[in-house]
Amino acid sequence: MEKKIKEILGRRSKDRIQDPHRKRAAVLIPLFKKDGQYHILFTRRTEKVAHHRGQISFPGGQQDEKDKDLLATALREAREEMGIDQKDVHILGELDDICTATTDYCISPFVALIPYPYSFRINPQEIEEVIEVPLSALLDETKFRQEVGRKNGHTFPVYFYQHKEHTIWGATARILKQLLELIPEVEKKARTKSDKSL
Repeated sequence: MEKKIKEILGRRSKDRIQDPHRKRAAVLIPLFKKDGQYHILFTRRTEKVAHHRGQISFPGGQQDEKDKDLLATALREAREEMGIDQKDVHILGELDDICTATTDYCISPFVALIPYPYSFRINPQEIEEVIEVPLSALLDETKFRQEVGRKNGHTFPVYFYQHKEHTIWGATARILKQLLELIPEVEKKARTKSDKSL
């Protein structure tokens, strides 16, 4: 599946948001294969961090002046938060930029494949919990809901994914929705290829 995701991400045009009033950030969306099925890695942030305390997120953070680009930001943050070494990360592609509704960040998401099992080195100042969620659980429509948010007189959709006791929402859910919308296309291509081989 990772080859098909890489192909689809490679031929789509990324929606880049250039807003000088927003701070740039990047996240890594780590995929891995466990017990024969694909999972996504999330983290739950501690109450010690400056923003989004206690929320579920992807490894990532604000761009540093020393980062040569936003991919470097995502890789650095994944190493600092989770101990994921750059040599173990296979980048599959980028999703569209997402801007946060409350903290003036513009986030570039990078989809990646990592090995499993992996010896994570968790930063206890930033990460409270590591959460592994099967892709199949996130594709279950009964675990998804949408509400309406309001800010400065404008309305916008707010997405929620529920996995056991964990609620994924905010910018993380918007990024996740982008990725999950690619999966039917991936599966369709796989079925088409299988049909041609019969």
